[in-house]
Amino acid sequence: MAEHRALTTIRRLTLAGIGLTLVVVVLGAYTRLADAGLGCPDWPGCYGQFGVPDSEAELQAAAARYPDAPVDVGKAWVEMVHRYFATALGALILALTVVAVRAKGAVSRALPTALLALVILQGAFGAWTVTLKLWPQVVTAHLLGGFATLALLWWLALRTGAVPVGSVPARLRRLAVLALVVVTAQVALGGWVTSNYAALACPDFPTCHGAWVPPMDFGRGFDVFQAVGPNYLGGMLDSEARIAIQFAHRLGALAVLVVVGALGWRLATAGNFLAPWVLGLLAAQITLGVLNVFLALPLWVATAHNAGGALLLLALVTVRHCIASGAKA
Repeated sequence: MAEHRALTTIRRLTLAGIGLTLVVVVLGAYTRLADAGLGCPDWPGCYGQFGVPDSEAELQAAAARYPDAPVDVGKAWVEMVHRYFATALGALILALTVVAVRAKGAVSRALPTALLALVILQGAFGAWTVTLKLWPQVVTAHLLGGFATLALLWWLALRTGAVPVGSVPARLRRLAVLALVVVTAQVALGGWVTSNYAALACPDFPTCHGAWVPPMDFGRGFDVFQAVGPNYLGGMLDSEARIAIQFAHRLGALAVLVVVGALGWRLATAGNFLAPWVLGLLAAQITLGVLNVFLALPLWVATAHNAGGALLLLALVTVRHCIASGAKA
């Protein structure tokens, strides 16, 4: 009986964590895209306090303490709301881990423990994002950490039966793994695009500046040894380096379309329940990516593109789980 209660609690905490992580991922995307990543120049507070300065005295104190970072109340609140939700997520995952560790036998402790370690690392990345002034390597790693947290929580929900699923043909194992790898790589490329402000490096589609292969500088665009120290708000790369990043992201999108599309088609021909989710999310992602170019990166489209990437990843994790759990063709 006690084990059953513990499992029920773990399931509820996991589902709550999934919802909260989705909020944090979307808020993180919104924060980056709204150029609010340095809305607060310090961490974990904001101009030396745990709220946003708004009174005349607080604004004067903030200006005196951070003369090179004028207060933008709107951007500061965007950043702090993201931090509040991230803190709540950390507390929830800590509670989940404690319950899992104390409930011997109810669920494996490995996943909750890994989640706790990951969310602690995410807190460090959040701090470094500010202290290293949006260094692209840290911003991209922070994005990947958020997606990894979401994927692990979803995997835990699947493993504990919090999310019931059906079967997937075992013959799709290799294709499902390849799809996961390709989408994960594309998420990383997307993070590199946003952290280097390369989303609008190509103003047209499917060509780039009217050319199928425009002048590009991949060496500069993918230099992971960029110096630490400058303020990377707005980006530091020249046009050809940003074009290289955007071009690579477009090639990645083509790979996703081919590999995930093939997986979705194979699922559809097998009459599998996951086919509409995989194909629907894939179509939505491609559409949102193209709209980002044609509409010049409207905030809501770009944020939805991030959320769609997270949901597509969860669909592929579900496919992989159904195969790994022993589903038969």
